[in-house]
Amino acid sequence: MKEYKYKINGNVYKVAIGDIEDNIAHVEVNGTSYKVEMEKAPKEAVKPVVRPVAKPTAAPAAPVARPATASTGKSGVKSPLPGVILDIKVNVGDSVKKGQLVVILEAMKMENSINADRDGKITAINVSKGDSVLEGTDLVIIE
Repeated sequence: MKEYKYKINGNVYKVAIGDIEDNIAHVEVNGTSYKVEMEKAPKEAVKPVVRPVAKPTAAPAAPVARPATASTGKSGVKSPLPGVILDIKVNVGDSVKKGQLVVILEAMKMENSINADRDGKITAINVSKGDSVLEGTDLVIIE
């Protein structure tokens, strides 16, 4: 799976391209899966190289799919709907309690309070004020 970051009109999109079957590509954009139909390539096009997946020797820095359970030690507070980040109420290193306000998201002309889903410490903030986000985007990481 190849991963790319695109910036379009100031918005960052994390795109992972999975397997391609015929002219359908399995693509994930900011955590949302899509099936994308591509134009048929000419016969002399380069065929994809299939490589076996190597077993990681160390924990990956940012896994693509991360279960948000207490057993993993980390969880991302996800955006419940697409919108624009109005304010970030926490900083990296802050301790938060379950239900504490972490981000204010504007969606459909309404301000939505996004709260911590568990007690913990903020280890990463993945968005900035003014960013447009899609549903399911990890806004902050709580460890």
